[in-house]
Amino acid sequence: MTETIISAILRIGVLLSIALITFGVTVTFVHHHDYFSSRPALGQLIDAHQNYTASLGAVLQGTREMRGQSIIMLGVLVLIATPVLRVAASIALFFAEHDAPYVAITSVVLLLLLLSFMIGAAE
Repeated sequence: MTETIISAILRIGVLLSIALITFGVTVTFVHHHDYFSSRPALGQLIDAHQNYTASLGAVLQGTREMRGQSIIMLGVLVLIATPVLRVAASIALFFAEHDAPYVAITSVVLLLLLLSFMIGAAE
């Protein structure tokens, strides 16, 4: 049962991410079909100075506004969050099975993952 739940989390996370990224790319090129023919327009698409993908709040706001780049970034964030959710679910499942060593080991893994995100965000 544990393997089935963990496998489902991974499958759903990856499929949701693929769907969001594909939808975001489609929205981007439908709203701005000039990206196909104009080099300056394409440069604007990949401009790192745009702020609609700079923070989680900006991504969510851009997603509500149907900005393709924000939807793509949401898909990437879902893909990044999927293994973290898998580790968190593993802790709960091991706890339910009264498997203390695995709860401890998996908790350390989750703490290291979260610490790495915090260190990365601080830089």
